Amino acid sequence: MGMGYCPCFRRKRKGIMLKSKRNNSYSEARTSTPPPINSHIAPLDNAVKYSTVLEPRQQVLISKDGSPPRSNLPTFSYRDLATATNNFRRESIIGEGGFGPVYKGQLETSQIVAVKKLNHSGLQGDKEFFVEVQMLSLLRHPNLVNLIGYCSEGEQRLLIYEFMPLGSLEYHLHDMTPDMEPLGWDTRMVIASGAAKGLDYLHNQADRPVIYRDLKSANILLGEGFHARLSDFGLAKFGPTADDTHVSTRVMGTHGYCAPEYAGTGKLTMKSDIYSFGVLLLELITGCRVMDDSREHGKEMLLDWARPMLKDRMNYVKLADPMLRGKFPQSIFRRVVELVLMCVQDDPQARPHTKDIVLALSYFASQKHDSHATQSNQIVSQGDGRISPVEELTIGSPTDFNGAGIDVKEMSRDQERKRAVAEAKNWGETWREKGKQN
Repeated sequence: MGMGYCPCFRRKRKGIMLKSKRNNSYSEARTSTPPPINSHIAPLDNAVKYSTVLEPRQQVLISKDGSPPRSNLPTFSYRDLATATNNFRRESIIGEGGFGPVYKGQLETSQIVAVKKLNHSGLQGDKEFFVEVQMLSLLRHPNLVNLIGYCSEGEQRLLIYEFMPLGSLEYHLHDMTPDMEPLGWDTRMVIASGAAKGLDYLHNQADRPVIYRDLKSANILLGEGFHARLSDFGLAKFGPTADDTHVSTRVMGTHGYCAPEYAGTGKLTMKSDIYSFGVLLLELITGCRVMDDSREHGKEMLLDWARPMLKDRMNYVKLADPMLRGKFPQSIFRRVVELVLMCVQDDPQARPHTKDIVLALSYFASQKHDSHATQSNQIVSQGDGRISPVEELTIGSPTDFNGAGIDVKEMSRDQERKRAVAEAKNWGETWREKGKQN
């Protein structure tokens, strides 16, 4: 695939920002009573992106010379970047997003890079620029995109990233060219596992917890071997501190991925990201867009469209992307669907922890699919007659998945969730230790 990619590389679509149909101007989303989890958020229409506002606790101070404080990233001159991109010629543009156009360039060191140039009349500005510089100067992980440097010369605001040769997940799911092969099941699980690891780093391993707030397929970039990296941190916020349970903020994110309790109240928590991850995982296994106006009324959002098939466990396989051509392990597919359901539960506190998601997806990614094997609806055992606790997460699970319109009775939801999570942790740790020994 000769097409490269970089942060914010996506085709322009209707509703990049909350937009008023009356005056064609952009406005802010108003908070209201939280809607039911899979209902449409009426004030948003088909909007996707919201305006960005930094709250005082996260405000990035801009020094007199225009550079963000405490950044250890190298700076580039505007002239250097003009040279690298052939004077920002249109032929060098490889994408455009809310921040502005993105150019493919080559530095004097011969390194190929992606240069994102702020469009001052666009949807984002200095605040998003400095948040991105601040965040990526503090955060380093194999599953986060690498910010090489920046330029803040005069009025110019540019970000320089490593070039991601395989593009974005969105590109491979929804914008394939005729010469491209669709993503196989094993590759999809590798991508999901990598994205989960990046999110877990933000939530639990960074010096200060970070809420990503814009998890979506367009922001998952793919390197060699389909190594997933999270990108575009302009909307990221530091998590709550001390005794705070949430961060109060104006609503920002992407319609369809945005957790309903956050969209309705402006109260942001780590669990808001978990909901987004559940939607992303559903998008990955179905190959369907998260928002699609061509679907019948009331089912424009992916989760609403999928709900009828989510009501019966035996219908889960009907959700599978036709591009998989039936080449996927049905037992694992069902486990992934159940993980989706856990992530999008109505009660944010009932959603799983990122560590548990990483353990489960690491297992799914390790189970390579034999495309020549006979498909079976039976649960696959570990080889010694036992069924793994990851699989037990969902076998006859009585968990009440309110978030997807599922009502399965018999046992207490909290009791079942605690049991399932405890088993997943125990099995996952054992599986990981065995891997080290081998």
